[in-house]
Amino acid sequence: MRIRIVDAFTDRPFSGNPAGVLLLGSFPDDSWLRKVAAEVNLSETAFAHPLPPGGEADWALRWFTPTTEVDMCGHATLATAHVLHATGRTAGPVRFATRSGVLGAVAEPDGGVTLDFPTSSLTPLPVPDGLAEALGAEVLAVHGTAAHVGDLVVELRDEAAVRALAPDLAALRTHSSRGVIATAAAADPDSGYDFVSRGFFPSVGIDEDPVTGSAHTALAPYWSARFGRDELTGFQGGARTGLVRTRLRGDRTLLTGHAVTVIEGDLLA
Repeated sequence: MRIRIVDAFTDRPFSGNPAGVLLLGSFPDDSWLRKVAAEVNLSETAFAHPLPPGGEADWALRWFTPTTEVDMCGHATLATAHVLHATGRTAGPVRFATRSGVLGAVAEPDGGVTLDFPTSSLTPLPVPDGLAEALGAEVLAVHGTAAHVGDLVVELRDEAAVRALAPDLAALRTHSSRGVIATAAAADPDSGYDFVSRGFFPSVGIDEDPVTGSAHTALAPYWSARFGRDELTGFQGGARTGLVRTRLRGDRTLLTGHAVTVIEGDLLA
């Protein structure tokens, strides 16, 4: 059984967000999927198998962190679509049946992949007690997101504050069922991106996720409303970074990025 490690939302190895990808004939027992994800020990491992032709989707897709299954993952979906195209399993659009409904992926002429995800709602919230202290930064605004995302979107003063974050992860765990996305507008309008973010997910076994595609279904409407544009580029990450191009289409958000396979081998267990 072949397993691949793919760096997503980047066009070069050792950056972006790495995901494990396994293409299967069917889904084995959940306990085996969890053990494999724990062994791979990346923020997400994607498991996919083909579905019978003629249905609403082409592949079934599930995502696991080292500790739990999640409802949505952008970078591992991008990684899976990249593997399907790179291995010749598909030449056109791919539809994935997931816990968040049918998600689409289309290969772009420049080698990138565009994902079609549901747009997240945003609910203004009062700043929770202790959140600023947990982040170690001034908090300007807090928004809750839709259930399929499950994060708090937290706006900070500026890009420098986001880049400097060294949060208390144990304290952050008490503030969200999934994670906290800290964000700010880009400092330089000529930088090639419009906003920055970093994502912390200690509640699901991930201290920091380098580039979180699903979070951009909330960041896209948040910053599109601020900038008055439906097409933006987000820059995310701390030690590892990547770019996500976002296009807001009402109740759907299109996320575009590149991916690179860096490891391919046999899973023996």
